[in-house]
Amino acid sequence: MYRKFIKRIIDLLASIIGLILISPVYLIISLLLAITMNGKVLFTQSRVGKSNKIFRVFKFKSMNDKRDAKGELLSNEERLTPLGRFIRSTSLDELPQLINVLKGDMSFIGPRPLHVRYLDYYTKEEIQRHTVRPGITGLAQVSGRNNLNWDERLKMDVEYVTNISLLKDMKILFLTVQKIFKTSEIKSEGIEALDEYRDRLRLERESV
Repeated sequence: MYRKFIKRIIDLLASIIGLILISPVYLIISLLLAITMNGKVLFTQSRVGKSNKIFRVFKFKSMNDKRDAKGELLSNEERLTPLGRFIRSTSLDELPQLINVLKGDMSFIGPRPLHVRYLDYYTKEEIQRHTVRPGITGLAQVSGRNNLNWDERLKMDVEYVTNISLLKDMKILFLTVQKIFKTSEIKSEGIEALDEYRDRLRLERESV
């Protein structure tokens, strides 16, 4: 009952209330980003959701679009602005995902939505992560974030999917709030991608 109906009702009500309550913060961040990012406020990207449905995830833009002499984008670290670093470290960059929750693309709690190009790299067990809506936060995020390798993260996603409950969601939400105030696990875009990770392991096995 919770998984099929109650969880979505809670998401819907909480996203509406959340958007109303955070609207002043949302507007302030949007204004600051509009000034510092040449009018560009949101970052959107295609991600995989429930039943492998592709959707556009929303985040506040934390990196500028500066390029080198050859027209190539600079590294993520070079493009990350002071404001961008702040909103990432405090998870404020995730606030626009309340819109995704309201639309039904996402849930508050669930496996994080990942890149479309990863679809061919999941095992039959790991693809179960797509039997539920992806979340703004999840079990893997409160269990180590980027300190976990991909095998560990995806294993936790499957563990969550097979054991969804209101109590587990409340615990993950509580731990997420705690994590927000810790800067030791600031999100980084420089971690190894899943496809690169799996390809590297395959090559290492083949070379033995």
